[in-house]
Amino acid sequence: MELFPNFSRFRIIMDLNQLYKELNFRFSRSSGSGGQHVNKVSSQAELLFDIAASLALSEEEKQKINQSLAGRINQEGILSVRCSETRSQHHNKELTIRRLEELLRQALRPRPKRKKVKPRQTNPKARLKRKKAQAEKKALRKKIALPDS
Repeated sequence: MELFPNFSRFRIIMDLNQLYKELNFRFSRSSGSGGQHVNKVSSQAELLFDIAASLALSEEEKQKINQSLAGRINQEGILSVRCSETRSQHHNKELTIRRLEELLRQALRPRPKRKKVKPRQTNPKARLKRKKAQAEKKALRKKIALPDS
């Protein structure tokens, strides 16, 4: 079974089997439904992936991931994905892998180039007049500063 079956549509150099070996998991008690069972079983899954130490990613891919997922990566350079949706530890583990797949796919997706747009050639005086009217309307909304007596 391939770890990330949807990656075939994207141009990615990474070695998926190596990537799977580099994933670390931690389990803890999760909140939510389950009654007393919740207090006994560690069903919350947390996937930990050390980006800098990964042999499955090229340097270019590591840079892209670090830039786009900066908010999810801690100071040690470890990407963390958690899941506690189900009562099953195994299912939560699978969900964290799917979420990692989606995060990596989004981070490594090629971004479309921005097309420059020229301003319209239609009557620049009318545009400036509308712009000035809008500025005056917003200026009228400001609070009036009262002079100190």
